[in-house]
Amino acid sequence: MFNLIINFLNNIKNFFFPFYRDKDLKLIFKKLQEGIPEDKIAARFVGGCVRKYLSNEKVDDIDIATVLTTTEIKEKFKDTNLKVIDTGVKHGTLTIISENHKVELTTLRKDIKTDGRHAEVEFIDNWKKDSERRDFTINAIYMDINGKLFDPQMGTIDLKNKNIKFIGDPQKRIEEDYLRIIRFIRFKIMYDTTVELTTSDAIKQNLDGIKKISKERIYIELLKILDLENFLIINQSSSLREIFSKIFPEFLYLNRLERLKKVYKYSNINVDILLAVLLIDEKNNHEYFIHKYNTSNKIKDTLEKFNKNLSKLKNEKEFFEKDLAKNAYLNGKNHLIALNLINFSINSNVKLLNFSKILDKILKIKVPTFPIDGEFLKQKGMLEGQSLGNVLKTIEKEWLNNNFKISNERVNELIQLNST
Repeated sequence: MFNLIINFLNNIKNFFFPFYRDKDLKLIFKKLQEGIPEDKIAARFVGGCVRKYLSNEKVDDIDIATVLTTTEIKEKFKDTNLKVIDTGVKHGTLTIISENHKVELTTLRKDIKTDGRHAEVEFIDNWKKDSERRDFTINAIYMDINGKLFDPQMGTIDLKNKNIKFIGDPQKRIEEDYLRIIRFIRFKIMYDTTVELTTSDAIKQNLDGIKKISKERIYIELLKILDLENFLIINQSSSLREIFSKIFPEFLYLNRLERLKKVYKYSNINVDILLAVLLIDEKNNHEYFIHKYNTSNKIKDTLEKFNKNLSKLKNEKEFFEKDLAKNAYLNGKNHLIALNLINFSINSNVKLLNFSKILDKILKIKVPTFPIDGEFLKQKGMLEGQSLGNVLKTIEKEWLNNNFKISNERVNELIQLNST
């Protein structure tokens, strides 16, 4: 019901306030069209912004295709308040920063030579030719500043039917850039999980090409996949699951998603939780993933923290009952809520009723507040430095182990011990 309401509101918003009526975007199109004959269109929106607008999704990234070269674009915007940044001049791409938007502009082009990773391009002014070098029909829908569509690859029909189709020969499209295999998975999960046999065969024949792609590019696409609302349905398609597993063999536990489905509504399922569910085991499988993709320290620390606390859940009653307040203080409620979700997904012995009871306790627990800080110790005569920090940690440890209590006498005693 909630999703239906959101879709209804998005429909109304798109109808009365379409994104292309934005004043900054109108200014950009006006500048691009200056000096160009009226019968020749200088620029059109393309890609995700058009696809999302037609699907009543939130439009975030704005991509514009143009017949102008990067040099011509720079010339047109040199006396404006808009900032122009070189983001890929070799491939005809600039980024324009306005007050409200970050817009990527790319000159129409065709691929001259590709090796599965990079492409040599030739800049053109032919919109249909530009569409032919794109990946999927749904990403080759163009729209002008007035909302008029140009759809040379019939992408609107495929979008309506939730059909993710390569433009032209799937084999050729994939060989141009093997990352398109992973992008195919992402769009399939977004819109539909049925994989057409010809496309499936073309993908499987080219899976070795993934090895040519940098781990960084693969990892970026993976995070986009895990961030999809529909990711939990990946097991519904044996073909899609098989392709995903061959590309990401470290995800040994896709079956755990079936248990996660039963409880995901109790919390926001983010990428960190999914990674923990799909990776963590007693063999430290997550460490291989962290090393392979050189993940951020944030993800590394989060996975290691989940792994450490999951090992403590062998004594579940102690962790979530006797020591609940202590663990809530040390880790925060959100971590415990996520840990409960992960534990249920991983451990088939945990019953849904038990999961619900633990969640209720976490939500109701009042997290204790440590009553002493560095300023308090300074007022007691301590000087700032390592000794002060050590005393503070000692006091906190005793406070935690004594059911969040510590006497003023004991605090003074610890101060005196470390001041002599």
